[in-house]
Amino acid sequence: MHQPLAPLRSIHPDRTPPRILLYSHDTFGLGHLRRSRTIAQALVSAFPDASALILTGSPVAGRFDFPERVDHVRLPGVVKLPDGGYTARNLGLPIEETAAIRAEIIRATARAFRPTLAIVDKEPTGLHGEFLPALEEMRATGNTRVVLGLRDVLDAPEALQPEWERKEAVAAIERYYDQLWIYGLPEVYRPLDGLDLPAEIAARVRYTGYLKREPTEGGGAVQAADLPMAAPYVLVTPGGGGDGAALVDWTIAAYEADPDLTPRALIVYGPFLEDARRQEFATRIRRLKGRVETINFHSRMEDLYAGAIGVVAMGGYNTFCEILSFDKPSVLAPRTRPRLEQRIRAEAAEALGLLRTLDSDRDGTDPLAMAAAIRALSSQPPPSASPLPGLLGGLDRIVDLTREVLEADSVIARATPVTPIRRAAERMSRAMAGKRA
Repeated sequence: MHQPLAPLRSIHPDRTPPRILLYSHDTFGLGHLRRSRTIAQALVSAFPDASALILTGSPVAGRFDFPERVDHVRLPGVVKLPDGGYTARNLGLPIEETAAIRAEIIRATARAFRPTLAIVDKEPTGLHGEFLPALEEMRATGNTRVVLGLRDVLDAPEALQPEWERKEAVAAIERYYDQLWIYGLPEVYRPLDGLDLPAEIAARVRYTGYLKREPTEGGGAVQAADLPMAAPYVLVTPGGGGDGAALVDWTIAAYEADPDLTPRALIVYGPFLEDARRQEFATRIRRLKGRVETINFHSRMEDLYAGAIGVVAMGGYNTFCEILSFDKPSVLAPRTRPRLEQRIRAEAAEALGLLRTLDSDRDGTDPLAMAAAIRALSSQPPPSASPLPGLLGGLDRIVDLTREVLEADSVIARATPVTPIRRAAERMSRAMAGKRA
């Protein structure tokens, strides 16, 4: 836990206590919301006079517990399509109109909340540019420091460069952002290498280390009555589950192929696994007679690690942080579509001795290969056997950087030339006005 620090308002006596706005677009999975929630909790713990408000598009945000002085505003849901486009999750409206509604909520919330710090997760302009009107207003008032938070791996550089060009990300960073926080270490991966970034943007980059997770209050393993299986077990987690069916299938197949495989497996499907696949898996699991059990979702995933002797996962950012935090031997089977993010992270971590990988493209999906990897977890060294200084220092570093960025003068020039990114903000504002008309 973070020791409470001196109130920030003592540094700026003319300011109200700090208000931290976190934006998490959340079109797929749980990663952005869980990361924002972890950061918000660390900041309000460190600064007793601070409040944090999370803007999120996650449909399951209400199923999470939020600590005191942290709350959330739910944006209308959007889902990513297989072709890379987006559509409204429930509204049945065109994506342009849905984005305009979300932009209106974002701007109104920012106006009312009056943040002293805004932390934007991953997308510099927001989904379909929805954060631009709020960014433009915050820039105009000059009362909000703005930070772009980036996970340790975004995508392969050859894919990231055209994506950032299409979204005018560099122009947005130049115009609106005081700092860029990378939630990882350069010794593991440098996500912006290979991009043609101006020197002034490179100077705003700060690496934090990974975000350490703790058991929830009370600590220890989840009560046995809350789980279908007592410890010890192998924890199998495909994150949010939306693209995790292949990992679940491979794990079940390992227990089917090897009747003597131990330890038993506890699979957490995630809230976004398709119902049809759940039913299919349930039929197969019943034949395994208790060697594999499942739960659909757990809002306190951190607590499930206490009873695990090892972890089988895909390797999303939050799962990787949990593996490091709870020091669990792990095997990752990363997805490779639509991004190479998980494979890059898994291979970098394996090269450092932090875990081992099974790559379905490289190794195939032989059930006996997965069975061998699960059996080996009991003798596999944990991540702490390959120490890396500052590996889990992310939250402490974010607390320090928050103080730094709020104490400093903004690096953003206050002149407002008409630039393409400003025109994009104006276009979104016109779309919002058209929606109201």
